[in-house]
Amino acid sequence: MNLPNKLTLLRVALIPVCVILIALSQFVLAGVVFILAGLTDFLDGHIARKQSIITNFGRFADPVADKILSLCVMVALIPYLNFPWWAVSIVAARELAVDGLRLVAVEQGIVISAGKLGKVKTTFQFLSVISALFLLPEALTMALCVIMTVLTIVSGVQYFYASRQLFSMKNDQETQ
Repeated sequence: MNLPNKLTLLRVALIPVCVILIALSQFVLAGVVFILAGLTDFLDGHIARKQSIITNFGRFADPVADKILSLCVMVALIPYLNFPWWAVSIVAARELAVDGLRLVAVEQGIVISAGKLGKVKTTFQFLSVISALFLLPEALTMALCVIMTVLTIVSGVQYFYASRQLFSMKNDQETQ
């Protein structure tokens, strides 16, 4: 297994550590672990591209690890730091919908890559979580969550709009 894939697996291994620290009200320490996990996301992609060792496992596992990390930590923050449940719900719904869209695309032999807006959305997810974990002013965390939620909705709509031909392809095949 190459280094980028090991870093992705490390990110997954850090998820329960972060959640347990939140449950123990060790928010700053959880924030440090969360940042470390986020750095593995940057490093695995950077190393894979630089050394040309992009694998199918990495293409699949990297975005899944990001989503699991973000969602698990956001869900854990709801009861402890009043992280907005409505924002977490929208993020979860969007992630499931876009992943479903990607599965439909794969059936058609089409790969849907992550868009720039999706990457900005992920950045705001991380910033929202970091703001909450480091107990920054609640107004800042809420503002970041609102921006995150708007970006989540817009990027989700963007994915579906850009992939609208998939729906007509599916319907055309069903009528044949």
